[in-house]
Amino acid sequence: MGVAACAALSHAQQSVDASLLVQVCFVTGFEHYDGKRVFPRMQVGDVLHLVREAGNRHDGNAVRVEWQGYKVGYVPRNSNEGIARQLDFGNRLRARVIRLSRHRDADRRVEIEIFLPL
Repeated sequence: MGVAACAALSHAQQSVDASLLVQVCFVTGFEHYDGKRVFPRMQVGDVLHLVREAGNRHDGNAVRVEWQGYKVGYVPRNSNEGIARQLDFGNRLRARVIRLSRHRDADRRVEIEIFLPL
């Protein structure tokens, strides 16, 4: 392999975004917040923002899910403890939409992946 090919390969390797998949889940509470209103504009691959709600009176491990500043729901209560803990530790967890569905159960319409960029 020539020097130019090695340099191109090295550059390509540096531009790869590496991440560690932490969790895949559906957004719960979708129908109670802005989810129904913004669903038609959401797309697979959209970035989501995770917001820790340590003072939430219903769930001490609550993690809100936002899309472009709109509250669309929460990480499910039965699987949010580890995510909440990681956010509390200051880890830079990220999330994105991986599947959208017009499922009759609103809590199965938006599937997300939560990951840690490396």
